[in-house]
Order: sequence, then structure tokens, then C-alpha cells
Amino acid sequence: MNTRRMTALAIVALAATALTACSAGADTGAGSDVDAKQATSAEDFGGMDALVEAAKAEGQLNVIALPDTWANYGKIISAFEDKYDITVNSADPDVSSAEEITAAKNQQGQDTAPDVFDLGSAVALDNLDQFAPYQVANWDDIPEGSKEKTGLWVYDYTGLVSIGYDADAVPAPKSLDDLLGSEFAGKVALNGDPTQAGAAAAGVYLAALQSGGSADDIQPGVDFFQKLNQAGNFLPLDPTPATIASGETPVVIDWSYNNLAAATENEGQRNWKTTVLPGSAVGSYYNQAINVDAPHPAAARLWQEFIFSPEAQNLYLAAGAYPSTLAAMVEADTVDQKALDAVGEMPADLVQFTPEQTEQATSLLAEKWAAAIS
Repeated sequence: MNTRRMTALAIVALAATALTACSAGADTGAGSDVDAKQATSAEDFGGMDALVEAAKAEGQLNVIALPDTWANYGKIISAFEDKYDITVNSADPDVSSAEEITAAKNQQGQDTAPDVFDLGSAVALDNLDQFAPYQVANWDDIPEGSKEKTGLWVYDYTGLVSIGYDADAVPAPKSLDDLLGSEFAGKVALNGDPTQAGAAAAGVYLAALQSGGSADDIQPGVDFFQKLNQAGNFLPLDPTPATIASGETPVVIDWSYNNLAAATENEGQRNWKTTVLPGSAVGSYYNQAINVDAPHPAAARLWQEFIFSPEAQNLYLAAGAYPSTLAAMVEADTVDQKALDAVGEMPADLVQFTPEQTEQATSLLAEKWAAAIS
């Protein structure tokens, strides 16, 4: 349950050596007549086989902010490597969505720059110029409203905001207000800074909905965390597998798939439980996007094709995340039914913020959050 969200950026020095050898020809699809950076579909390469060939010629893919336990990315990355014989260089798994963009800008023109992003919606909507348009082969499987029309960003998966907790350290929370009680003094953490991290922002959204607010008014969510802080219960520490294992963060508001992964990681060490509170539930899709300056542009596009294939979408599902093509997979009978049965159907009262609501909420958090927890 790595945070992805607040750890300072660290450029992996060895990556530069590993990637330099494969940089030649990246702009042209590894020596073909195709300008891979301009390709907007596999057809621009001459079809999927030609895209695979171009990506294999590049031989590398740079990803960022993808912890192995986050939505099953460890298995997704391994499956991509095994299928295409392409090395995936995974840098800075614990950084925030905002820091992903910073890394791309700071490393522009370098072989170490990220090829692809996995971003919270607020950051994605604020950085459209950083993305290259691309439509995957099964574009029609992705619902309208879940993708920018040219493919600058595309929803890939969502979870439910949940409360993870050490059942040996605190009582099971049955409502948000339970977290204000003395049993939770100095124990309640968010997964990151909500002005930078999608997971943390979603925690504030949930607090808003559970406190009389709405997707159009998240002020009650900010007010709740102010009360939590004033009660001495808010813990301004970014949770990681290490802090959960050590007991430093006994209560974590985070995506359900992360808290479920924490339970698996800490089996026999911590009695980690996950609960989704009754009432309104919050989901928020993350966004796949290609770096417009990707050093491995063909591999970046092949990664998109893989991510939206049933193979990778079912791996999200197996981790407890809901993939964006779920409805299409159910209809085509390509869904992992066992995984779907385990995670259950999406709640009927699930709230997904629209891009406009996300932008409005982001502005309010930028204005009010720091003062609320000071």
C-alpha cells in the first residue's frame, strides 16, 4: 500500500546507463518509416504486429509511481515484460501524481524520462499539454465520459475510498464521526497530500459526502479534517508498508485495493482490516496517459494497448480495483468471473466526480487545505 503520493523525487542513477544504449531511433519507431511520437493508433504503425515490432526494437519502457502492490501493478508489469520481452524500468514508486509531471518536465529529452503516466484526475486535467493522443484498438470498450476524445487521457481503473485499520489498536469504525473519538488520537492518516495526491483528495471527497456535502461542495470534507486535526486525531504522516508494519499509521484512509493489499502484506504481523463505510461511497478513476516527450514512444503506445486488454484489466480486478472496460468484458465473457465475484458489484450509490467537479474541488483544496490542518 505504497503511497505514490508524497515521497520526494529520486532519479535512479543506474537507469541512465541502462537506457542510453536503446535511445537511438526512438523518435522514428526504432528505425522504421513511422514517427512513433506522432502515432495516434496502432494502425499508424501498420497494425498491432508492427507496433509490437517497433516497441521490441526500443526494448525499454519507463514507468513512474507504480508500486507493485498498487492495483496489482507488480503483476501487470511482469506480464508485460514476459509477453513482449521489453524491460520495464520502474522509477520512484511512491511519488504523487503531481510529482510524475514534475519528473517528466525535469527529465525532458533524457532517456530516464517517464514514457507513460498513471494519474489522478485533477493532475491529468491540469496537464493536457504533457500528453500525446492515442486510441487503443479496443477504444469502443471504454465508455464515453471515461476518455478524452483523442485519447490524451483514458480512465483505467477505480477503487472505493475505504478505512484500513489495525483491529488490535483501534475499534472498528462504523461511521466517519467515530474517527473523532479518543480511541483514534494521533492515529488517522490520509494517503498523501490532497492538493497533490488523488488518493488523499478522494478521502476528503468521502468526508464531504458523509458530512452533508456533495460532489459540488466538498467544504464539509475540509471541515471534517479540520475537526479531526483539532481533536488531535489527524496524523500528518504519509502511510507506507513500513509505517503500517511498524504500527506508526494504525488507521489509513485510502483506496480499497491498497488497504486490501496491506492486509495481505501484513498477514501474521498486523491484524489489518478494511471497511467501506455505509452511505455514499466515492470512487475516482485514475488516468492512463502517454508522455508527449516519451523516450520510448512505441513501447509507450504498446503499454496502453496492454493496459486496456482483458489480461491487464482483469489483473486490476483481481486486486480489488474496478477496470474501465468491465462492462465490455462482462458482455464479451472475457471477465475473470472469480475475481468479479470476490470484489462484488460497484455500490449503487457510488459517486464519481466529473472533470468539472474535480477541477472545482481541486481549487478549493488548494485554497483551504493547508489552513485546515495547520
